[in-house]
Amino acid sequence: MADSYTVCILALVANREFAPMEARSEAKRRKKPHPPAEIAVVGEVDDWEEDVIRALLEVPAGGECVFYIDSTGGSVYGALAVVTLLRQRKLKATAVVLGECSSATLLVFAACQKRIVTAHSTLLFHKMKWQSEKWVESGEAIHWARHFEKLEEGIDDLQVRLFGRAEEQVRMWIAGGHFVTGPEIVAVGVAELLEL
Repeated sequence: MADSYTVCILALVANREFAPMEARSEAKRRKKPHPPAEIAVVGEVDDWEEDVIRALLEVPAGGECVFYIDSTGGSVYGALAVVTLLRQRKLKATAVVLGECSSATLLVFAACQKRIVTAHSTLLFHKMKWQSEKWVESGEAIHWARHFEKLEEGIDDLQVRLFGRAEEQVRMWIAGGHFVTGPEIVAVGVAELLEL
């Protein structure tokens, strides 16, 4: 039977031999990077907004995601929700335009740090549009029209800021309602070209 002194020495030796191995193993687990979340952004904004927001909430704060985009646009509020979440959670995002990236979806595209298009990608820039199926009284309509005017101007400015360059060109595309090709957006330096 071992005395208490021997038991104490054996415990110290055991801790010295195994603790560093456990610490190394824990450090290895912490350093293992998460693969980027891959998120489909397909159809109108109303079709994908909820799924995209849920997927982004699954990405660890400061993590990475890749958006695969083929969207005609839709609700600017839905696109703003995605952009806000990207910024608030400091996510590193890549956008890959599979086909079309138009209208409100351009906000999501512009918010990504890395943007990839093909020679066949199509992007429609235009002023924000207002559509309502609701019955409103004239006073409410007047207030909404004023709000809409400010919102439209703010969204245009936001889109330019998110792209971070080519301000004059982007503003021209928005004002003129331009369809822009992949090579054209690459030429102004805001995206990379993926060869097919």
